[in-house]
Amino acid sequence: MTSRVGRPRASGAMASSHDAKRAVMEAAAELFTATGYAATTTRSIAERAGLRQATLYYHFPAKEDILCALLAETVLPSLEVARSMPDAKADAATKLWALAYSDIRLLGAGRFNLGALYLLPEVASPGLASFRAERAELKAAYRALIDQIPDDAPASTRTDLAFGLVESIAIVRRDEPDLDIDAHAHHGADGVLRLAGHHTPTEHLRTAAKILVSGFAG
Repeated sequence: MTSRVGRPRASGAMASSHDAKRAVMEAAAELFTATGYAATTTRSIAERAGLRQATLYYHFPAKEDILCALLAETVLPSLEVARSMPDAKADAATKLWALAYSDIRLLGAGRFNLGALYLLPEVASPGLASFRAERAELKAAYRALIDQIPDDAPASTRTDLAFGLVESIAIVRRDEPDLDIDAHAHHGADGVLRLAGHHTPTEHLRTAAKILVSGFAG
């Protein structure tokens, strides 16, 4: 994952600190997804980042803290979109398409396939409670939108299916490294709407949803 375009760069000591922290996270993301979380040591992360192990510990007292920071980057941007939905001037179906589309792109377009880390048993540890709470809040936002779309199936079931479809991008990306992420996000958002009970996503709806997404990005 990279910093947002247009954000002013720090200088001096602040720049060095920011760069070191970012280097640790980039190195850990590569090693966690390629070698495995359990098999990766803080020493190997520091070496890959080109830093002393003491510098790593200054920013992240434990390996789990690095995992927590990486997982936060897979959910917080989508959560920001979800939190903006109540004020958006659009119907529930359009909002749901926009949320699913942006969420799939976030999980799919990162440099490393961090969504695959969701399957780690360590995600259930007490130190990852903040990530679990953020992910639960995001899922609840999906549920709130799906609740507004009439269907015979319970909203809880539709939400489980839709949320599972969104997060399945990690498996698809693992199996198809050259996947067209934007096209997949487009079709995935269509699938989320159908699972929610909205069976005819139109081009007008998709266009309106993408306008919503661009507004959140701005």
